Amino acid sequence: MQRIDVTKVNPAAYQAVAALQSYVDKSGLDAKLRELIKIRVSQINGCAYCLAMHTRDARKLGETDERMHLLNAWRETPVYSARERAALAWVEAVTLVTQGHIPDDVFEAARQEFSEKEIVDLTAAAIAINSWNRIAIAFRVPPQVESKKAAA
Repeated sequence: MQRIDVTKVNPAAYQAVAALQSYVDKSGLDAKLRELIKIRVSQINGCAYCLAMHTRDARKLGETDERMHLLNAWRETPVYSARERAALAWVEAVTLVTQGHIPDDVFEAARQEFSEKEIVDLTAAAIAINSWNRIAIAFRVPPQVESKKAAA
């Protein structure tokens, strides 16, 4: 059961995160890449609400189920471009910053594929989805799913 509806209790807090998301959405980063980032970070954080939302959104953009299913093991599969791999490594490092900060090799890989502005935008994308994940997880926002409850 949902603990708190942040949109009702404190709309200003919600709007602050939404403003960052709006910046990311207008940043010029490819929409499919933005959805892959949202899915991968949500996998790391275990956010069911965001996983349900962003897999649906990615499908609408033409992302394949195969690539989304393999995202948790992106290093082990050839279905992601060098640019996608650099972005995924970067946002993982930002998400898991307490596990060794941001390694130099991850930064250098990002620099090979992205401009400095794009690296800032990738960082903002990671910050935004981490914020959404933490809101959804802290307040137990239920995922909007199409399938029924599992049978007992």
